[in-house]
Amino acid sequence: MPTTATTATAASWEPTVSENLPNEVVTCLRNARFLHLATCTDNVPHVSLMNYTYLPSRAFPPATSSHLPSGPTIIMTSNPSSKKTLNLLSNPNVSLLVHDWVSSRPPTNLSGSDRERSPSGGPRSSLAAMLMQMNSTAVSSNSITINGEAMLLEPGSEEEKWCKEQHISNNTFEQDGLSPLSLQQSRGDDTGDSGKGAYIEGEHVRVVVVRIKDGRISDWKGNVSDWTLSSEAVDTDRAVVNGT
Repeated sequence: MPTTATTATAASWEPTVSENLPNEVVTCLRNARFLHLATCTDNVPHVSLMNYTYLPSRAFPPATSSHLPSGPTIIMTSNPSSKKTLNLLSNPNVSLLVHDWVSSRPPTNLSGSDRERSPSGGPRSSLAAMLMQMNSTAVSSNSITINGEAMLLEPGSEEEKWCKEQHISNNTFEQDGLSPLSLQQSRGDDTGDSGKGAYIEGEHVRVVVVRIKDGRISDWKGNVSDWTLSSEAVDTDRAVVNGT
């Protein structure tokens, strides 16, 4: 992650303005399985782990495009009574975090009570060490922060139906049973974040569409770059249904 000096310098950088998302952002959105959704109301933040579907610019069919963003878009679903849904109804501004890091905590030299603070990795074989090195250099690459504006689509509308169909077809990997979101559901965690089951296909879930505005790219070496979409790329019909 960036050092304090790097972060301070990054704050003064002028963001790159473009009609298209940076390649690093597109690659990460296409390849990652989950993202973190940050919402806030009354200065109280909330973070959820979410399945998502990324759609590039102007991907919506003509019958629905008049009420949906024309720029790159993120689709998610949420339980109507969840904290994030209630937050979105009062504050549509959101932040998303998506990355291609697949890492675990490295072994430490701590002992005694200090070691009890986190799981012990134990001794590693040469193969495990090689895989860890590959993970640090090849797999771990970019962390993408995205700022956007969310809207809850009107239940039963053509927009909601089309977006839910795209989201369901895009999240078929839940069948492997290894998703942390499906584990949440099996434990009775009623967060609305689970996979392709009740929280995506359920009749009463709310469909959330996020219009991407700007963001930041941070790589594993500490390099930081800011970007923003031009007004042409994020131009959207303001007469959207917000579900309130």
